[in-house]
Amino acid sequence: MVCPVCQKQMFEQNFGGVKVDLCDNCKGIWFDWMELVKLDESNEGFGNALKDALADSRTNDESRGKLNCPKCGLPMHIHKYVSAKEINVDECYKCGGFFLDSGELRYIRDNFMSNDERIAYTKKIVDGIPEYARQLEDLEKNKLRNQAISNYTKFLRLSYYV
Repeated sequence: MVCPVCQKQMFEQNFGGVKVDLCDNCKGIWFDWMELVKLDESNEGFGNALKDALADSRTNDESRGKLNCPKCGLPMHIHKYVSAKEINVDECYKCGGFFLDSGELRYIRDNFMSNDERIAYTKKIVDGIPEYARQLEDLEKNKLRNQAISNYTKFLRLSYYV
């Protein structure tokens, strides 16, 4: 497999039962579908290869644009990783693979969020969107309006008389 960043050959490494592809040049890591979730918490995985990968410093050129998937060749999507605050990952929506730049795996593991933390973080982001607050307010007004209409027209229903 060829690294999507530096175009050098990637080599398979065993991170304690999870085989990933590692670039010796830029230290990027390719995770096939469902492999990253097996290593995103600090207590997961083992071995010297994982230890060495976690020791690499974080590098990420934000101006490089979208990377192409090394498996499918399609452009990958950049987004925040679901279980770690503020870390961008490159994901292929076709094959489900992830590419992490050097040091990003350690950052994900160090900032892994529990389910409660993830819910609170999502709520914080959503509540910060002004349109969302306005829509919630409109929803409550509509609920009250619908209840008033229902109360006002209940005598028109047969069940009122029976």
